[in-house]
Amino acid sequence: MKTEFKFSNLLGTVYRQGNLVFTPDGTCILSPVGNRVSCFDLVNNKSFTFSYEHRKNISRIALNPRATLLLSVDEDGKAILVNFIRRTVIYHFNFKGRANDISFSPDGKYISITTFRQIQLWRTPNYNEDREFAPFIRHRIYTGHHAEITALNWSRDSRFFLTTSKDLTARIYSVNSDDSVAATVLAGHRDAVIGAYFSSDQETIYTVSRDGALFTWKYQVPGFKDNDDVMDIEEERVRWTTVRRDYFKQDAKARCAAFHSDTNILVVGFSSGVFGIYELPDFNMVHTLSISQNDIDFVTINKTGEWLAFGASKLGQLLVWEWQSESYILKQQGHYDAINCLTYSPDGSKIITGADDGKIKVWDAVSGFAIVTFTEHISAITAIEFSKRGNVLFSASLDGSIRAWDLIRYRNFRTFTALERLQFSSLAVDPSGEVVCAGSLDDFDIHLWSVQTGQLLDRLSGHEGPISCLSFADDGGTLASASWDKTVRIWDIFGRHVSVEPFEQQADVLAIALRPDSKQVAVATLDGQISFWDVSMGRQVGIIDGRNDTSGGRYIEDRFTAKNSARSKSFRTLSYNSDGSCILAGGNSKYICLYDIDNEVLLRKYTISRNMSLEGTVDFLNSKNMTDGGPLQLVDDAGEASDLEDRIDKTLPGASRGDLSARRVKPAIRTAAIRFSPTGRAFAAASTEGLLIYSVDDEFYFDPFDLDVDVTPANTLAALHREHDYLKALVMSFRLNERYLIHQIYESIQTRDIPIVARRVPVVYLAQLLRFIASIIEDSPHLEFHLRWIDALLTSHGQFLKSRRIEYASDLRGIQKSVAKVQQDLVRLSDENAYLLTYLLKEKESFDSYMYIATN
Repeated sequence: MKTEFKFSNLLGTVYRQGNLVFTPDGTCILSPVGNRVSCFDLVNNKSFTFSYEHRKNISRIALNPRATLLLSVDEDGKAILVNFIRRTVIYHFNFKGRANDISFSPDGKYISITTFRQIQLWRTPNYNEDREFAPFIRHRIYTGHHAEITALNWSRDSRFFLTTSKDLTARIYSVNSDDSVAATVLAGHRDAVIGAYFSSDQETIYTVSRDGALFTWKYQVPGFKDNDDVMDIEEERVRWTTVRRDYFKQDAKARCAAFHSDTNILVVGFSSGVFGIYELPDFNMVHTLSISQNDIDFVTINKTGEWLAFGASKLGQLLVWEWQSESYILKQQGHYDAINCLTYSPDGSKIITGADDGKIKVWDAVSGFAIVTFTEHISAITAIEFSKRGNVLFSASLDGSIRAWDLIRYRNFRTFTALERLQFSSLAVDPSGEVVCAGSLDDFDIHLWSVQTGQLLDRLSGHEGPISCLSFADDGGTLASASWDKTVRIWDIFGRHVSVEPFEQQADVLAIALRPDSKQVAVATLDGQISFWDVSMGRQVGIIDGRNDTSGGRYIEDRFTAKNSARSKSFRTLSYNSDGSCILAGGNSKYICLYDIDNEVLLRKYTISRNMSLEGTVDFLNSKNMTDGGPLQLVDDAGEASDLEDRIDKTLPGASRGDLSARRVKPAIRTAAIRFSPTGRAFAAASTEGLLIYSVDDEFYFDPFDLDVDVTPANTLAALHREHDYLKALVMSFRLNERYLIHQIYESIQTRDIPIVARRVPVVYLAQLLRFIASIIEDSPHLEFHLRWIDALLTSHGQFLKSRRIEYASDLRGIQKSVAKVQQDLVRLSDENAYLLTYLLKEKESFDSYMYIATN
């Protein structure tokens, strides 16, 4: 293939663990999703995932006040510094310890990171814009806490910071040695302190503990009264004292807290899934709301104090709440169990996933957000398919039912069941949407139902083993079925021919795929081979041995090497591209293989994850991690320091410290399903990490004016009149987003220069320019001028717009609607003036004749 697929986005998961970070403008929120970071644009309703990966799950992220540097740290303390604007990795660094909290100082000069009982303070790389040999320079290490540090918060002037710990205290530290006298200990809580915050004037400190206590601290003399003489008080006697104690009175532990100093709003999340908003210092409860059935792991507030973001890792929930209007800005939840299947809608605008949690989610392929979730199934979803015509989705589940979903009204309108209770594992739908068939691992027959009536039409018998996969041909009458009996059968559903000749295989068949022209079927077997069969002739036309291509990855308990492991030496899912020249294959390994069918060669291997928090991502194990008691990763060496209440569910009745017998099992890397997009320019893979999207359109279009701070109306007009740089002036006007300025510069461009300017317009402003033209063309007298612009833009960027037609569909429809309306107005005006024009032409002919006679 001439085009190369690159990682584009990660769907299916919105939050795993760690903290959430708002951008300084408060319009976007960053969320850790496993070993990657996703950014959700709350204003434009879009999302993207950074392409870089950590080797372990991310524990903390931080964004500097300028929103130019993103720092993410994994569970081992290994950090990656990223250019947030360009989305490129700048530097790798190791903090040599798990980070419990990390943040930039408000002035952006320092980075603070807490590792167990220490606080490390580092200078921000390139803060003074000087060339540096070592980007990370440590300023100082702070100690004093006797237990693990839980949180860190800065003062507004960046001179001091507060830390909280499980030793029931909070401490004040100073950045500069001149302010070291301010260091003190705030003690008095009876449980671990989870948050400490300065007020806006830095005269008050608020501390929150896990048992639901809120302490207010003032910098004053103990027992001091307002009517005493303040001038007579010695400075040594002034210290931080508790002036007020308040309690949240919730039947749950406080898990997280956030404070907004400008509005004096404190938000606390509890282990019951309830959060409360309190106004300080009077401790007035604004309101409480239950947003989850599990713990709220993190809460943060944007810069304006209007939006609150919550993360719940148990169910993978991410919510943004506007507390003043009491409405959701964002409410997303990923699959909290393994994704088993996926499919694209016929136009490629939606991706549907089904998982072991029994939920079906519909994702917008452009924005990356979940549109709707279906929860009618009561067991794991095993297969989903779209009908080629109409907006009907079919799903199969282990609960013994096949359900049909209307994706216009978002409802379940038909349910199909067998005569006996079966757990369906495979599904296929006739292209016309009239017949649906399913297979089961419990029964060897294929069941067929009528979609119109819901009646069971037939049971196709012939296989001698469980049905593993089904696939309908695009011609509508051919059904291919695969089974563990080492055969593939081709059925003529609507024909009278009953006998079916099986295609014998050398091993159990795990997956099949029919080529788009229905003339070839690809078969993946347990021995790691992909064989290609001619459907009409019934003979094998090609074979690919993929055992060495897909093998790789070793579990921590394996006593054998990855090369000798039979676990990952077979493919479990196949997908043809749109022209049938290539095929994608994936299975129980970290690789996805792309093959050229005609030449039977491997084109590309995609590594879906390098996350060592998953089983099967490491090819070679470190022998030092193997002990007499088993792998070191499975040995609990934390002892009394391990907080079982936070890490293990209370599954035993009456257990207050968690179930000591519960096993923590690392999930294994695998690819459960692969599908090419109908456009052929992307493919999706359902993996352990989530729904990975690979696309050929993943080029990041950088706007050079993002780095120019001198974009003003005066400079924009100067670029137009003095420099005569039309492109620069047009782009600057779009950056300012002032309609009068855009209109003025747009109509100042000479007609002869339109093709040149249109060809050089950055694609990041293409949608904005199309929307602007569509908004003014109806009321403007310069019709030809606008049509020349539209013609130049479509000529120069037509291929780009075609490749991203889903993303630009609304803008192109706006142009089409405006041009059609102008055309209708012209036609109506011409019809109304037809007789007048005929009369004027006749009069002109008469006048010309008269003048000719008069002159002769």
